[in-house]
Amino acid sequence: MRGIAIRLRVSPMRPSRPASRYAIPSAPRHGLARVLSKMGVCSRSQAEKAIREGRVSVDGKVVLDPERPADADRQRILLDNEPIAASTRVYIAINKPRGLVVSAADERGRDTVYDLLKDAGLPWLGPVGRLDKASEGLLLLSNDSVWAARLTEPKHHVDKTYHVQVNDIPDQALLDRLIEGIVEEGERLAARRAVLLRHGEKNAWLEIVLDEGRNRHIRRLLAAHGIDVLRLIRVAIGALPLGDLPKGKWRHLTAEEVRALGEK
Repeated sequence: MRGIAIRLRVSPMRPSRPASRYAIPSAPRHGLARVLSKMGVCSRSQAEKAIREGRVSVDGKVVLDPERPADADRQRILLDNEPIAASTRVYIAINKPRGLVVSAADERGRDTVYDLLKDAGLPWLGPVGRLDKASEGLLLLSNDSVWAARLTEPKHHVDKTYHVQVNDIPDQALLDRLIEGIVEEGERLAARRAVLLRHGEKNAWLEIVLDEGRNRHIRRLLAAHGIDVLRLIRVAIGALPLGDLPKGKWRHLTAEEVRALGEK
């Protein structure tokens, strides 16, 4: 019996298509409240409030969860029925007077630094760091949350320089102890630099530099050594000085100043 030859036709394998053409788009990385904040529309707390009040929609649906993932590049996001768009980046310096609260709205009705910006025609701006009510001097505000984080996150160690009037005349040993630091309630409080600027008979002015700031950092550090603060003025952030900016006034930062601070 003759064998029967069977010829099989095998189609050549087609090259696989690039996986990237069929890759599933990556999921949005940030919650809705953070998206609004990063775009400079409002603060994160303001965004959370607006979302919970039902004032924000994504692709036509009202979202009530501030942490729901969202992507402003791929989704249509409305706030009060108006499309959101990234605001022009604004960076300003204020010479904060003593007695003002660094807050957009104070629950106790106290005057805030935002009273200095009334009728200025500025977009929403958030404080870059804080100064307590009794402190004064250089305060930055911006709607650029990435830039602000670069200046305020402890890991970046951006110097803040203060002139501090105290009710004593510290000697060098005490200044050294300020640099050595203390631990209070689990927090390490220390100065990067502390020098005596001038003194009278009963009080003195110190220059204190911090490379990270905790709540009431300088006041707590000095109080631990029995010294009271009479005045506390922030005179520089990084290489940016307060300069001759009048008390209660503000100005735009130059592009060079913004870049220099962001590069620290």
